[in-house]
Formats: sequence, C-alpha cells, structure tokens
Amino acid sequence: MDKTLVQDPVQSQPLLVKALNQSEQVKIKVEECAQELSGVNTALKEELIEHLSVDEIQDALVQSEKIEDKVQECAEDLHLINAALAEEITERKKLEQKLCDSEAQEEKNRYLAYHDITTGLANRALFNDRLDQALAQAERHTRSFAVMFIDLDKFKGINDTYGHGIGDKVLQIVATRLQTCVRDEDTVSRVGGDEFLCLLMEVDEEANVAKIAASMMGEISGTCELDDLKLSVKPSIGIAIYPRDGTSAEVLVKNADAAMYKAKQDSNGYVFFNPLAATPSRH
Repeated sequence: MDKTLVQDPVQSQPLLVKALNQSEQVKIKVEECAQELSGVNTALKEELIEHLSVDEIQDALVQSEKIEDKVQECAEDLHLINAALAEEITERKKLEQKLCDSEAQEEKNRYLAYHDITTGLANRALFNDRLDQALAQAERHTRSFAVMFIDLDKFKGINDTYGHGIGDKVLQIVATRLQTCVRDEDTVSRVGGDEFLCLLMEVDEEANVAKIAASMMGEISGTCELDDLKLSVKPSIGIAIYPRDGTSAEVLVKNADAAMYKAKQDSNGYVFFNPLAATPSRH
C-alpha cells in the first residue's frame, strides 16, 4: 500500500486544534457581547429612557452599535471556521477514497498474482504453494494426496477454427466442470494453454482417485453449447500419488505429466503413474 496516501492522524491535528481554538475565541466574544447588551439594557431600564438626555441615549446607541459590530465579526469568524472545517472534511473524504482505491487495487493485484485471468482458477504459483503445504502436512501426519495433470484433446482445433474468444469460453466451462468434481479443500489450477493441475488432499485409496478422474472425464467430455455452436473436448488425465510416486513437488508433477502423456497416447482417459510403463515427461 502506498504509504503516502495514509495521513498520519497527528498531522491532521493542527488544523482541528486551530479551528477549536478559534471557535472558543468566538464563543468568548459572543458571551462578552451578551453581557454588554445585558448591561446596556439594564442601564436603560433602570434609568428609564424618557429620563435620559439626548447625549446619554446617543452613548447607549453607540455602545449597541459597537456590540452589533462585534456580533458581525463573530459571524464572519464562524463562517471562516466552518469553511475551513468543510474543506478538511472534503480532503479527508478524498483521502479515504484514495485509500479505499489503493486497497482495492492491492487486492486485485494479489488476486491476479495467484489466479488465472481467463478461468479464475488458481495459477501455477498458487498451485505450487498449495502443493508445498500439502507435502508438509502429509509428511507430518503420514497422509497421502494425489496430483492430477489434465490436458484437453481437440482444443487446439477449436482455437484454430473458431478463434481464441470461443476457446476461452470453452476453458471457462471446463474450469467450472472441474471444480464440481472436487472438494473445497482440493485445488484446481490452470497452468497454461489447455493444461490443468489438480491437487486432491488426503486420498486414502487409489479407487477414490479413480472415481474422481472418471467423474472429470464425464463432466469435461459433455457438449459445450456456445450460442449456435456445440463443441466438445476430451481430457487426458495423468495421476501421481504421494508418497508412492514421489516425495517432492517437482517429481510428483513430472510423474503426473508423464502419466497424462501416456493416457493421451493410448487414449485411455486417465492413467496412474507407473514407472515401468510411463512415457517420459515433456518437462
């Protein structure tokens, strides 16, 4: 956050203190005016105006006019004080708006730093962070988890034929469908092009991972209806399980990628990593 936008409360105090002091001075003047007017009125009542000479009445009038001038001066002082305070309020509102805008921009920048712009999914940076956390927890609590590498077959043809705008819409549909297949604690990310990585937390059996992979196959393979177009893509999914298929983030992603490439070659839909049968990873 830009610290120049944050006004130190101490810095704003002098103007307010000055305004309060001026207001107090005006209050004293008004009280003095009230006392002087009271004195003039008392004198006039006590002496009875008809018994006073013209000179005495003239003196009372002069005193009254002086008090009137003081009251006018007080009114002008109050106007200046109110104007200063109104300006301070305006400046503070501007400052607060700048602060809100700055915080909103920071929040947007944080989001963009960890999310894919097209799909709203986690990006590779956020996925790597979640994977590192999963490794730490799994090692500490002796748990298993799975990494899935997902690639979309036929997607390049959609981009080439209908353009990237339609391609992006297909990616958005696929992203939504992937998220319906996982739990809140799992992470689905787009890592570029038509490639996705998925982190499944705390998996007890390979059969449960296979069930999720099959669900993804069914969901993603469904027709994508975009206006008058009916398009479809088919996923190839490679799966690596911690700690069986690797104990580091790099190895798990590499082995999931190799299994995905094997699934794509053999048109098997999804494949668990097998060091004896895996096709070398592209990375």
